[in-house]
Amino acid sequence: MHESMGGFLDYLTKERNSSPHTIRNYTEDLRLYQSFLDESPDEGNDPLAVDPKRLRRYSAWLSGAGYRPSTIARRLASLRSYYRYLRRRGLADSDPSTALRNPKQPKRLPRLLRVDEVLKLLDSVGMDTAPGLRDRAMFETLYGGGLRVSELVALNLDDLDQEQRMVRVRGKGRRERLCPIGGMAAQCLEWWIPVRKPRLAGDRALFLNQRGSRLTSRSVGRLLEGHLARVGLVHSASPHTLRHSFATHLLDRGADLRSVQELLGHRKLTTTQIYTHVTQERLLDIYQGAHPRA
Repeated sequence: MHESMGGFLDYLTKERNSSPHTIRNYTEDLRLYQSFLDESPDEGNDPLAVDPKRLRRYSAWLSGAGYRPSTIARRLASLRSYYRYLRRRGLADSDPSTALRNPKQPKRLPRLLRVDEVLKLLDSVGMDTAPGLRDRAMFETLYGGGLRVSELVALNLDDLDQEQRMVRVRGKGRRERLCPIGGMAAQCLEWWIPVRKPRLAGDRALFLNQRGSRLTSRSVGRLLEGHLARVGLVHSASPHTLRHSFATHLLDRGADLRSVQELLGHRKLTTTQIYTHVTQERLLDIYQGAHPRA
């Protein structure tokens, strides 16, 4: 990669405190972009000398390579961030990415579990063992607070306020927020904490694997898949499905969109508005199934 790309990644790591996952994505995106530039040596492979026309060709190349629109949009967003960094540091005279347009995204509604399906899942998790207590507490917290799975596994004991039934969550961009988690989640956490056994003394991670180390997002996903399969709810649900279900169930019961935005930790209201489409779809299904003249 060009040395300026290395400087950009250092900036993200040291100054922006970006997560390892974010750094991996940016690194992959920049390497692919550099490979594209290297394939046309007659035009030069210096990213600082690229013009908007060549960037548009790169976008078309991504599309022709079969990448999904969402993946292309992410790769282009990485380039926008990179070129903004170059401009701010005085390493480039202009920003060729300003004319870039994202490909049109297909309208995709999030997968959901119905209320009865969520309750069936939660109630099926036995609490007569330590792993069962942990899993029940995890899933109750995911659904009770609408957390991202990355937020869940990052929780420490100090983030939990049992009296107020709240957790302090570190979301995207390291932004913190307080999330209510509900009475059942708080109760399950109260039962889980005394039986958690960290491998290292002083480890404050709230959720641990059987080796006593902090659980990973992938592990939570595998555990959820196993519990879903046991109750016959196998349809590609993931931990994020519980977050989507949380938001939709709140809106179905009259919560206002702005409050749901705050609970989810969305920076923009437009991100939350997808759930209004979901509730409208559900209302239409109910209408079609129940109205005699539908």
